[in-house]
Amino acid sequence: MTTTGAAVRDAFAAWLAVLVDTLDEPNLGGDEVAARVHLSRFHLDRVVSAIAGETPAALRRRVLLERAAHRLATSPDTGVVEIAVEAGYGSHEAFTRAFRRAYGRTPSAWRERPGILRLEGASGVHFTPPSGIRLPAQQRVTAMDLLQSMVAHHVWLTGRIADEASRLTDAQLDEPIVVGIDDDPDPSTLRTLVSRLVGQMAMWNARMAGQDYDWSLEERESMTSARRRLADAAPVFVGHVREAVEQGRLDDVFVDAECDPPRTCTYGAMVAHVLTFAAHRRTLAVRALDHHGVGALGWGDPIDWVDAPAATR
Repeated sequence: MTTTGAAVRDAFAAWLAVLVDTLDEPNLGGDEVAARVHLSRFHLDRVVSAIAGETPAALRRRVLLERAAHRLATSPDTGVVEIAVEAGYGSHEAFTRAFRRAYGRTPSAWRERPGILRLEGASGVHFTPPSGIRLPAQQRVTAMDLLQSMVAHHVWLTGRIADEASRLTDAQLDEPIVVGIDDDPDPSTLRTLVSRLVGQMAMWNARMAGQDYDWSLEERESMTSARRRLADAAPVFVGHVREAVEQGRLDDVFVDAECDPPRTCTYGAMVAHVLTFAAHRRTLAVRALDHHGVGALGWGDPIDWVDAPAATR
């Protein structure tokens, strides 16, 4: 058998199907896996290594470890030993050693503060919650300038809203806004909207770093504080988005441990979440400014921002 051509690709696809079907058989031997795709183990190793850059055993171990990391983060009532067995390890000690080598910390430490699930792998094949695998894209999608531009617009408009709001009185800042958002204070005020716009970026920065976010910072926050926090949080948030876009990692998965129960989230989904809720808050904020005689921001529509040359923004 050669290591190129349609037959090899078909064999690799057949092996991936077996991989998905046997994730719950972690102790399945290499010879049995090869038999299921009607190849000798020698030929299967050659096929998978040639296409994926990893041996079948190494790729399978990595995917099972990624699944174990997901289980640790999202199944708090399942013991580490049970998860170790599910990953194909015969003892807690062996699992801990392998997990520490892969993730840089023990399973227990990871459970307390999870992070990015995916381990480096030449094949681009990864475990994808809840119970599957994800294959690398057949064609690389170019970095979406529109996405980065929308994020930049969001950061700029939040800054302008905070700047203009800083000129208002406390009574104006705290005047109720009838229409709000379910998870915001009821009713919303211009102060709480600005604080949450800034806090949303700072919160996700913390979650992606596996850190806690201090919600008390948003309690009756001054515009001076909000502007200062924006100056700190915005570059970090934009950096996360730019890196994910440029490296084609918008589908990288991390664990949001602050949710109850914890849930997994991709960078792309996080960005979509931020921009969706931020758009509503920004609109409420600019209309509140307009109500107080500050109409320079209009509706905060990104249309002119997206089309304008970067140098003119």
